[in-house]
Amino acid sequence: MGNLYLVRHGQASFGAADYDNLSELGQRQSERLGAYWRERGMTFDAVITGTLKRHRQTWEGIAKGLGLTRDDVLPWPGLNEYDSEAIVATIHPEKLPKADTPELYRKHFRLLRDGLAAWMQGKTEPAGMPSYVDFLAGVTTALDHVRARHHGARVLVVSSGGPISTAVGQVLGTSAETTIELNLRIRNTSVTEFAFTPKRHMLVTYNTLPHLDGPAYEKWVTYS
Repeated sequence: MGNLYLVRHGQASFGAADYDNLSELGQRQSERLGAYWRERGMTFDAVITGTLKRHRQTWEGIAKGLGLTRDDVLPWPGLNEYDSEAIVATIHPEKLPKADTPELYRKHFRLLRDGLAAWMQGKTEPAGMPSYVDFLAGVTTALDHVRARHHGARVLVVSSGGPISTAVGQVLGTSAETTIELNLRIRNTSVTEFAFTPKRHMLVTYNTLPHLDGPAYEKWVTYS
C-alpha cells in the first residue's frame, strides 16, 4: 500500500495582474507545511508538481521547511489548473471588475460555478483551454502513473484546487456538481491523502490543515 499526498498551492495573488505567484503569506504557508512534516520525520520517495509558477514556488517552500535540496521533481502539465477567467468568459463575456468587495467576490464565484458546470458538460469551449475530457485525462494519467511507478511508496503531488478536487471526484465517483463544490472549498496548502495499490486509489483525508492548527495560525487559512 502506498500513500499519495496532494497539496494545493499556497495563497496566490488573487486580483493582481499576475495571479500565478505566491503571496508572502502563501510562501509562509508552504514553509510551515514543510516544517510540520520535518518535525514528524516525513519523507517522500517521489515529488510531482504541476508546471505553474505557484506550484513550483509552493514545492520550494515545502522543501525549505523540510530542510531539503532536491531537484528530482517530475513536472506534470496535466496537473495545471483551469483558467478561471476563460471559464467565466464563456457565460459572461463582459470583463468583470476587480473582485475587491465581498459582493464582487461572491459574484465571481457564482459565475465560476456556472461556467465550470457548462465546461464539464461539454457545452462550452473556453478560449485557450483543453476540453474537460482532456483536462480530466491530465489528472487521471497522473494518478495512473503513481499507481504504476510508485507501489508502496510515499508520493507528494503539488497542484491546484481543480485537479485535486477532480482526482477526489474520480476516486469517489461524485457528480459534477459535487466536484465543483469540493473545488471551491479547498484551502491553500491543504493536504488530501490517498492510499493506493496498483489497481486503485482510496481517499483517506480531504482538505486538511494540520500544520495550521492552533490560534497562532488562525489568520493563515485562505482559499485563493
